[in-house]
Amino acid sequence: VLGMFSELKFPVPWGHVAAKAWGPSEGHLVLCLHGWLDNANTFEKLIPLLPRDCYYVAMDFPGHGLSSHRPAGSHYHFLDYVSDVRRVAAALQWRRFTLMGHSMGGSVAAMFCFLYPEMVDKLILLESVGFLLAPEDTEEWLESKRIVIDKLLSLEAKPQTAKAWSPEAALQRLLEANGHLTAEGGAILLRRGATETPAGLVYNRDMRVRTQIRESLTVEQCVKLLQKPQHRVLIIVAQDGLLTPHKIDSEHYFAKALLEAFESTLKEHIQLVEVPGNHFVHLNEPEMVSGIISNFLMAQSARARL
Repeated sequence: VLGMFSELKFPVPWGHVAAKAWGPSEGHLVLCLHGWLDNANTFEKLIPLLPRDCYYVAMDFPGHGLSSHRPAGSHYHFLDYVSDVRRVAAALQWRRFTLMGHSMGGSVAAMFCFLYPEMVDKLILLESVGFLLAPEDTEEWLESKRIVIDKLLSLEAKPQTAKAWSPEAALQRLLEANGHLTAEGGAILLRRGATETPAGLVYNRDMRVRTQIRESLTVEQCVKLLQKPQHRVLIIVAQDGLLTPHKIDSEHYFAKALLEAFESTLKEHIQLVEVPGNHFVHLNEPEMVSGIISNFLMAQSARARL
């Protein structure tokens, strides 16, 4: 029964990577990657609605959920998240599998596909176009790198004391920081994103996650990379999310150019679907996307049996 899950823990040089698993371990393999500052619980309502003959593993990236924080003095490099996926796949002894990623997890999933195309049979991107684009202005690019370094040094200069919150205050803070979350969705993320102490709830996330160093590409590089995989790609964007072309804000300007490129040049192996909902549609209203994802998974499973 997909409503039941088990907890997994994979050793890494600085501690462990935690994960949740649903379904039969002999089923079709699906590795699920959450978004920035979220955790594996982001898939808690979606996975029970997906095909039961798949084995779903949702990992917590380091610094998130129940996974260890990176060693002292370390940045959170985007490519390190890709390395973490490779570590988990090796620990599971998975040679080929489907990747499903939400938001930042989609970008990590896409980069993993380009580096290890032989290991991925299908790619599912939820509210993600798979890339982070580089600023066109060189000075803006340099300033973004300087800000990341300065933020890390500032955090190191001030010893971090974990603040304890009441359950109500912890949830309220999470909802205020993310207007796309419902109270139910926020509570689900908080169950894995905070630890109960005698003083109250303490957030598990590493504050250095906010100093993430991104791998940025041009639109031309992105399109060329997406022509490389031989497997099929499903991209789901929400009408009130962050990536629909008519609602792109300045922070996500790159998505419009990418979505237009996908539609014009990559139709053969990329399925682009727009659904009602917001950036967390898979958590808030999973039935909006579960049928689309299920059809995508079952179609590829049927082909594999032929």
